[in-house]
Amino acid sequence: MTIPILSAASPHATDWTALRNFAALRGQFRVSLTPLCNEACWFCHNEGDVPPPRTRLHREDRPRPGELRADDYLRVLHDVIAAGLKRVYFTGGEPLLSPLARPVLTGLPDAGADGSYTLITNGSLIRRNAAWLATTRVDKVKVSLHYFSDASLYEIAGVRFGIGRILDGIDAAREMFERVELNTLLQRENAHEILPILAYALERRLPVQFIELVDTDFNDSRRHSAVPADGLVQHLRTLTTDERTEIAGVGQGRRVFRIDGVEIDVIQRELGRHHVGQCGTCPLKPRCVEGFWSLRLDHAGGVQPCLLRDDLRLDVRPHLAQRHDIASVVARHLTSFTEGTL
Repeated sequence: MTIPILSAASPHATDWTALRNFAALRGQFRVSLTPLCNEACWFCHNEGDVPPPRTRLHREDRPRPGELRADDYLRVLHDVIAAGLKRVYFTGGEPLLSPLARPVLTGLPDAGADGSYTLITNGSLIRRNAAWLATTRVDKVKVSLHYFSDASLYEIAGVRFGIGRILDGIDAAREMFERVELNTLLQRENAHEILPILAYALERRLPVQFIELVDTDFNDSRRHSAVPADGLVQHLRTLTTDERTEIAGVGQGRRVFRIDGVEIDVIQRELGRHHVGQCGTCPLKPRCVEGFWSLRLDHAGGVQPCLLRDDLRLDVRPHLAQRHDIASVVARHLTSFTEGTL
């Protein structure tokens, strides 16, 4: 499987409007440190790379090779944060599997009072990395908890190390970080565990986000596993009257419930999503359920504004080598995307 990378045009005057508008709308800069994971969740989209479950079944389909060094990641982060894109999320695969995780996360630049760094992880490696994680500028840890028993962990993620290791990782994160959150994909395989996961989150005062399935080419064969959030929404309404709907900004709309001060989010398709110029003529728009809500930097040096469109990736490696301002390069690419001219 070959995944193309689009090269940027030579540097010219930069229009910062699109980048700054994206940042003002709370857009995310998602940084993938590795495509590798010690789980193989069937629904994984791997930030647009080949996900682990597909590699297990089709050995010829490999993720992109790693091209960036720790210094490259830090250089990109320094430039985009200085330009105002300050909501940074570290992903994978499982980011803590990467040998670059420690030098990158311990070397983060100051994002300022209005910036934040979030580590998205499956939680299984937090305890063993606790000593150095506690020294980083990471503001929040978001643990993907799509299972609540050894049986569902195996059925969904294909691993046998047990749910106890993940729950212990959540405890370790709570010991180190003020903000720990959970996210759970709604699916037939965990439908019987959604309320126990909710109870677990409320008991420990952990915000949790429940998400309806996002279709990708990689999980299309199991689309039947997707379940709607309607039943969960009705249950939450029996627990609280504190509910609001947010459809402003980027990304999918969400319902936000507050129960005894704990925030519970439900992301639903029916609330719509945010599209920009390039989306208007996109042939994939009819099946796009996310819209434009993040810029993704992958370990191969590509910056991608859309999960479904690999052909819109920008290769930043030549610009790193030539010491260009990476924020300017990204801003020009984003301007072309929003104007529909890529």
